[in-house]
Amino acid sequence: MAVSRRALFRGGFTVAAMGALSTTPLAVGEVNAVARPRLYTCAEWGARPANGTITVLNRKPTYIVVHHTAGGNSTDYSLAHAFQISRDIQNFHMDGRGWIDTGQQLTNSRGGFVTEGRHRSVEILDQGTRHVQGANVADHNSEVIGIENEGLYTSVDVPQALWDSLVQLVAYIAQQYGISPSLIRGHRDFNATECPGTILYGRLPELRDAVAAAIGTAPAQPAARSWPLLKPGEAGAKVQALQHLLRARGVDVKADGTFGAATFAAVRDLAGQHGVAYEPCYASRVADESGYAGVTTWPLLVRTVRAGDTGEAAQAARVLMSARREPFAGERVIDTPAWQELLA
Repeated sequence: MAVSRRALFRGGFTVAAMGALSTTPLAVGEVNAVARPRLYTCAEWGARPANGTITVLNRKPTYIVVHHTAGGNSTDYSLAHAFQISRDIQNFHMDGRGWIDTGQQLTNSRGGFVTEGRHRSVEILDQGTRHVQGANVADHNSEVIGIENEGLYTSVDVPQALWDSLVQLVAYIAQQYGISPSLIRGHRDFNATECPGTILYGRLPELRDAVAAAIGTAPAQPAARSWPLLKPGEAGAKVQALQHLLRARGVDVKADGTFGAATFAAVRDLAGQHGVAYEPCYASRVADESGYAGVTTWPLLVRTVRAGDTGEAAQAARVLMSARREPFAGERVIDTPAWQELLA
């Protein structure tokens, strides 16, 4: 028989690991109780005092956001290494960025050790009613609780220890705050950044499903369709469409389908002109992402196009439809949802 979360904690019983959760079908009103993972506090890993007041919002976060540190993929999976990573991040955020403390609320090492990032994050998470505001998703920090995962996951997968830890941690957060697994997102869903890496980002549907199973809710709904991320070195129809859309705004860039320095500069300038915030992940000091085209870029560029229209925006639509072998004819209107479909 499944044990309700209320009865589980009222009786003082805890589950040692997610693998120990009951697989018995749930009765109405019952949910699986996810054990609180081991969370190492700032005091335990030797954090510096915050250089300012930690803001605690009197409400729950809306989203759980997955990041990667974009640093090296260390083979040191020890607790000592996890503590050192936490110190390195805090030093960079405070000394390099001028922030009051670590930007993210929690950090997950490649060895699967979870440490507190911003002070008070563990205390407030355990209460489950309020939210420590961090600095990890520009323009959305009041809405999100962020998890930095040590490593760079643009082309390689995460270690199993990190993945298992991430699933349990996110499940615990979702349980504490009552957050739907459908609201587990990646950093690139909010800002134009590589983060959390193409491979880890591609596993977010799997993460949502695993969390839904762990907390005993219905399978997660697919995340809303977003915009693609384009960066230097890429080529093809999507890049060419981006260039045509930039040209439609009067930018002097060749529509050659190759994302080079000129396209990077054009996107960066466009973002700057519109006050688009740029929030790179921890180690992005070695990779300038300010000219990446992503979720904050495309809405500035796309415009409604109809069959028979001419000009650069219409040419962008034609390039994408040609790549998909679709005719651009009849009464079709290319509005924002249609652009998202074509760019998917």
